[in-house]
Amino acid sequence: MGELRPLGNDLTEASRALAQALRELFEGMEVSVRRYAARRRRDPGTFSRYLNGTRLPPWQVIMDLFTDLAEHHGTAVTTEAIEFVRGLYGSAVDAASSPKHAVELLEQQLADADRVSRRSSVRGDVLGDALLDRTHRIADLEVRLNQLEADRSAERERADKLAAAHSDVTELLQERNDLEMEVSRLDNELRAAREQRAAAEARCDLLERQLEAVERPAALPAVSQPQDMPKILIVDDQADNLLAMTAVLATLDQELVTVSSGREALKALLDHDDFAVIIMDVQMPEMDGYETCAHIKRRPRTRDVPIIFLTAMGVDPEHSARGYAAGAVDYMSKPFDPWALRAKVAVFTSIYLERRGHR
Repeated sequence: MGELRPLGNDLTEASRALAQALRELFEGMEVSVRRYAARRRRDPGTFSRYLNGTRLPPWQVIMDLFTDLAEHHGTAVTTEAIEFVRGLYGSAVDAASSPKHAVELLEQQLADADRVSRRSSVRGDVLGDALLDRTHRIADLEVRLNQLEADRSAERERADKLAAAHSDVTELLQERNDLEMEVSRLDNELRAAREQRAAAEARCDLLERQLEAVERPAALPAVSQPQDMPKILIVDDQADNLLAMTAVLATLDQELVTVSSGREALKALLDHDDFAVIIMDVQMPEMDGYETCAHIKRRPRTRDVPIIFLTAMGVDPEHSARGYAAGAVDYMSKPFDPWALRAKVAVFTSIYLERRGHR
């Protein structure tokens, strides 16, 4: 375990290139695998597999290599070297995943959104029928109340009939009040069902565009000039997650801004007003993703910036519903699929550029 293992068999070209680059970095420190793993409190077997290309390391492991190499030689590692390895890492991430898996993931999300749309449509029809029924019943009651009022006027001299008419009017008024309250409730529920269906239809449209971005990436418009480059805000309290997302998205024509808390995200949004999309972790200390999203949506300047939630809790209906209620437009679970994440970001960037072009 002290020496480097040979490169793994059947490695992809990208994985082999990354492994060779990491081996060169590691050999520059002149230390055994076991000793370095102990220094960094890592499993030596796992670290050995990182170096022979059979396992893709977290980006933080690579940054640690750069830091330790710089300390060993007493000179800083150049930005060009880091960016070169970052490019190799992005290619290896692509090779480790596949567009096919991203398509399957996005198609599942599309099926879920379509199911919500259809259920909301059916519920809207049921609520609409119930609302129409109650409205007709109120109209019938109005006719009966008007008739009783006319009868009461004609029979004011006859006390017994007047008392009976008064009793009928009271009961009908109570029934009408009950129906009006039910109409108000049904109207609110119908509005909510229609809003839910509209949101689900919008998600379906987005997901279809994201699927096209995976299958036909050339269909997306390119950023023509560096000054036109839109900004992407990435919010996560874990440094390795920020580095991984930066590596995955580095191949796109966007400026990436990374912050590690909800408060830093709000400050970044005050400093800049040209973010195309926000990628936000849900579970963060002090201010979680839901609370941060609520603050963003309350600000007129930022309320329209789309937010993609990333969560390690899994995308179950309860969590996704809470995310959409908070104002997010999309949801992904960790570990995220790099092809799917790039497709989502590319589509939101495309929409941003289209809107900016119209303005």
